[in-house]
Amino acid sequence: MPATGDERDRPAAPPAGARTTGADAATAVGRPPTRPRPRDRGTEAPAPAPIPRPRHGSASDAAAPAPIGLLVVEDDAGDARLIEELLGGTGQPFQLRWARGLEQAGRQLAGSGRAIACVLLDLAVPDARGLAGLRTLLRRAPHTAVLVLTGAADAHLGAAAVAAGAQDFLVKHETDGPLLARAIRYAVERKRADESQRRLVEAELRGQENARLQRHLLPTPLLDGSGLAFHRRYRPGRRRALLGGDFYDAVRTADGAVHVVIGDVCGHGPDEAALGVALRIAWRTLVFAGLTGEALLSTLQRVLEHERRSDEIFATLCMLAIAPGGDHAELHLAGHPAPVLLRPDTAPELLPADEPGPALGLVPAGSGLDRWPAVRVELGAEWGLLLYTDGLVEGRVGAGSRRLGQDGLLDLVADHRAAGAAHQQLIDSAISEVEELNGGALTDDVAVLLLERGPSGG
Repeated sequence: MPATGDERDRPAAPPAGARTTGADAATAVGRPPTRPRPRDRGTEAPAPAPIPRPRHGSASDAAAPAPIGLLVVEDDAGDARLIEELLGGTGQPFQLRWARGLEQAGRQLAGSGRAIACVLLDLAVPDARGLAGLRTLLRRAPHTAVLVLTGAADAHLGAAAVAAGAQDFLVKHETDGPLLARAIRYAVERKRADESQRRLVEAELRGQENARLQRHLLPTPLLDGSGLAFHRRYRPGRRRALLGGDFYDAVRTADGAVHVVIGDVCGHGPDEAALGVALRIAWRTLVFAGLTGEALLSTLQRVLEHERRSDEIFATLCMLAIAPGGDHAELHLAGHPAPVLLRPDTAPELLPADEPGPALGLVPAGSGLDRWPAVRVELGAEWGLLLYTDGLVEGRVGAGSRRLGQDGLLDLVADHRAAGAAHQQLIDSAISEVEELNGGALTDDVAVLLLERGPSGG
């Protein structure tokens, strides 16, 4: 109960003989004197009484219900005492705190964390009259249940208070102890249910927004008229992430050539994912602007150097320019694993990687070391090209430290082709077995593309 003078900022100890508000309540509110002193409106409520450590006693003590933290906002000491007495005989333990008005209530709420589960607000308190005070309280304690008290003449305010955000209302002098205790428990549980529903709705909206973002951030290949089939699978390594640092794209230019890229920004955070998107968009723009080969890669490296957050960030990249007609291609590797060539009735084989260049960002632009020589690759009339990031081949095989590697990938793909897997199924079954060999989901980002040309050029 309120203290005056030097006592106003000290925890108020319960007076001798004070009853708790339940059989096993952990704390008690100091009872106002039987005949209250004249009230000073400027007097502050005492700080909450210290909460004692839980007692380790009998099994009945351990099974006792947990006390509910309740803040009573009431300027009348007699009414505050009555609330304490009503709750004292209900068998439900409460940890009561008392505030004379909203200002004192705000300070107690700010210092209590989540210890206060419910606020019992008398709408007749001078600084909380009407709904304005309720709205102020709801702004200060958005996660705390609020139960309002009204007078008989102001019962219409109760329904308005519930519409404004309170969990329930009661009419003073028409409320007994069991009804009050039940209303408090109901308010707390309803607030918890409302909070759970709010979080569920927010999660659903976030999921929908993430799906829209992913659709826009991942590219739509532009291959109309190429006669090529395109399949892909993308899995970020970070849990619940939209994108990883891997990126890919495929476009057909006006001369009939098909350009394909797959890359991997080192790291797994959102900064790396954003850089991957920037490089992918820059690559597509440069291709449509007419840049190819080393000129394109040199320009892309300058983009990376300006966009990366530190000098240690680099990106590996594999780029193919497939000639019109699709029988041969030019391959550029920048520190990236070579694609797998798939031909009918022939074992899968890696494309030549005799002269790979450095990863983008490892050597300064214009240093003379930033060279990415082209390798001509003969494809033939019917083929498939499997491009991938290193997350696919760096998965473990069994419980040891052995990695799958490119040789293991060749054997795995050969087995799945022999079993009849083709097109998108070949990608999905290969990734599934890689994860099975790894003993679970891969921790690195994985991007896999399969570009195919049939016997009739489609």
